[in-house]
Amino acid sequence: MAVVLHVAFAVLVWATLVALSAASRRLSLPEPVVDVMRTNGHRASLRDSTAAYFQLTKPRIIVLLLITTVPAMMLADRGMPSLWLVLATLFGGTIAAGSANAINCYLDRDIDGMMRRTRTRPLPADRVEPENALGFGFALGVVSYLFLSVTVNVLAATLALSAIAFYVFVYTMWLKRTSTQNIVIGGAAGAVPALVGWAAVTGTVAAPAWILFAIVFVWTPPHFWALAMRYAGDYAAAGVPMLPAVRGEEETSKQILLYSLALFGTTLLLVPVANMGVVYTATAVVLGGAFVWRALRLWRGSAPADAMRLFRFSIVYLGLLFAAVAADAMLPFARPVA
Repeated sequence: MAVVLHVAFAVLVWATLVALSAASRRLSLPEPVVDVMRTNGHRASLRDSTAAYFQLTKPRIIVLLLITTVPAMMLADRGMPSLWLVLATLFGGTIAAGSANAINCYLDRDIDGMMRRTRTRPLPADRVEPENALGFGFALGVVSYLFLSVTVNVLAATLALSAIAFYVFVYTMWLKRTSTQNIVIGGAAGAVPALVGWAAVTGTVAAPAWILFAIVFVWTPPHFWALAMRYAGDYAAAGVPMLPAVRGEEETSKQILLYSLALFGTTLLLVPVANMGVVYTATAVVLGGAFVWRALRLWRGSAPADAMRLFRFSIVYLGLLFAAVAADAMLPFARPVA
């Protein structure tokens, strides 16, 4: 009974928070007076509508988030958890991330329409009605919390819900439009899946889980700033104080280098804390060295092409690093001898 009351209370709090955020944003943003479910005079097909709602969840971003979940589960288990637990955690995590992204699309629909990279998203392109997008995001958040609470555990569900709230209120509604530190602090939301994965297996959050969280947290600024350097003009036009738009390419490339060095050191912290073996240690050193080298090259030249190469490499980096975490957890010979 206590668990049921806890879940019901959390859902009620979440509903209240989303309603307040929607009300505050609706007072400040004019709504389009068009039927957004029509295209060229014809009502959008079910296929088009489904695709539009799917795009609201930003599926490519979700894949990056889930990359960190399964290795965290494997490290917590020191092996492979049950397939059912893995699938349930991934499904619930996917819905939670989709919720945060859909609400983000609703709140950012004004600036999304001003930027080349985002103007084709469903809301600025008038393919989804704003209130429907908000309701969709809210529904996904409720479903994710209920699903994870019932099939995984309440801690994992609460962590996922906290990530949604942090992304919506701290990053989207506050920092993104007010501070050059927006992605630094806001990136914490994207690091939570590692905690969710660990909690799903153990029902707790131990020190290795926090190191995995820290890795993603420190990785996020250089990853995103490298992309933002290409679209600095768009951010400036939209009034978003992203670091490249405010401080320029030279300062941004310097910060990318500093964060890449911090990332290198953070990945090595996992070795003693989680008793990692040769596979992870060697991978962290090689990948970390490559990341720092690319960041150093960008700092020396600040070429747009170098920024995009670093951005693409950062995605590969994260995937390979967490694959090494999984390998160390699965392969007995990869672990150090006690």
